[in-house]
Amino acid sequence: MGRIGRRGFVAGAALAVLGVTGSHGAGADSGPAGAISGTAGAVRKKRRAGSEFRGMWLATVFNVDWPSSPGLTPGRQRAELLAHLDMAVERRLNAVILQVRPSADALWPSPYEPWAECLTGVQGRDPGWDPLGTAVEEAHRRGLELHAWFNPYRVANHTDPSRLTPTHPARRNPGWTVPYGGRLYYNPGLPEVRRFVQDAMLDAVRRYDIDAVHWDDYFYPYPVEGQVFDDDDAYARYGGDFPNRASWRRNNIDLLVSEMSARIKETAGAPPFGISPFGIWRSTAADPAGSDTADGLQSYDDLFADTRKWIREGWIDYVVPQLYWHIGYAEADYATLVPWWEAAVRDTGVRLYIGEALFKCGDAGQPDAWQDPDELSRHLTLGGRYPGVAGHCFFSATQVTADRIGAMAALVADHYPAPALPAR
Repeated sequence: MGRIGRRGFVAGAALAVLGVTGSHGAGADSGPAGAISGTAGAVRKKRRAGSEFRGMWLATVFNVDWPSSPGLTPGRQRAELLAHLDMAVERRLNAVILQVRPSADALWPSPYEPWAECLTGVQGRDPGWDPLGTAVEEAHRRGLELHAWFNPYRVANHTDPSRLTPTHPARRNPGWTVPYGGRLYYNPGLPEVRRFVQDAMLDAVRRYDIDAVHWDDYFYPYPVEGQVFDDDDAYARYGGDFPNRASWRRNNIDLLVSEMSARIKETAGAPPFGISPFGIWRSTAADPAGSDTADGLQSYDDLFADTRKWIREGWIDYVVPQLYWHIGYAEADYATLVPWWEAAVRDTGVRLYIGEALFKCGDAGQPDAWQDPDELSRHLTLGGRYPGVAGHCFFSATQVTADRIGAMAALVADHYPAPALPAR
């Protein structure tokens, strides 16, 4: 069936699924605030006390989750944000992963990059309040962790640099970007780009009491048939010591991850560093160490992201593979991938949380399994049989609220009978 589906579409089919081609005070805020038996049953009992990770992603790109549309007043934006946090508490979650750097722009007053377009509809326009500062303060007030979700290399959902705000770093440094698949990306092969994107993200890490730094699956872009990611010049300049371009590209991403890991550890508080990769590292057809999945898209080969290496090297503190397939799916069975990932983190100290496709539940375009409100609850039951599975995370916040067929309500009733303790 071609490429296996993924949440990483946040620029593709998942946005189509979400319909995108792609209570408290409402005043503006001024700034940053600061049935399982035996051993498996014991594990589940412990988790039901509230110690496991129970998260949801809150996406801002394309206004997927929040704000509901660009250009709302600061009070309306704040009220919508607080409603999402309140819903997380109501669903007995303990963490919110907020997208704060959706497209080389920022949801805080960054000295490196412009204000995010998703806020006002105009990139660079001050929204009149500090969304990240407010999110941190209000999440903590509710006993929630706030993980700051950054996208390292995505610049724009178009290829025209002139549409960026005049002071945008990508406009000032046109040699830093590569147009591909109708979008604009920073070139991961340039050391100056790698340093800059780290600096831009670390500004938020240093200024806010965030509970983790979080990246998703966008490294090199997802392949677009018939198109080439043109990094010839960078490869000619920096790729001489590598046997091929693929190994050079993987090294570029290894450097991004390892360097960012080291720099986070140097910051006050040193929050954990987590990554949510595409759910298949490699399949057995490509590598005996891979998962028993179809020879479709693989993060190692297609995104040049060696997620298994990052775990083994200890560069990350947690991993949230996007296992957005149902139990019994022939090409990528959820019940096959969960034990593969648990084996990958075993004895490494890296925590494993499973990314769950709540957005597929009740969607008419999805297979019959996703029309069953108990599918996701079965996922958590299966996960409870593996001691290394330390929690789950749901994509995304809008679906946590809407809950089209009651799948979220069912899993909360089955697995989250008590309020959650903090995840760490």
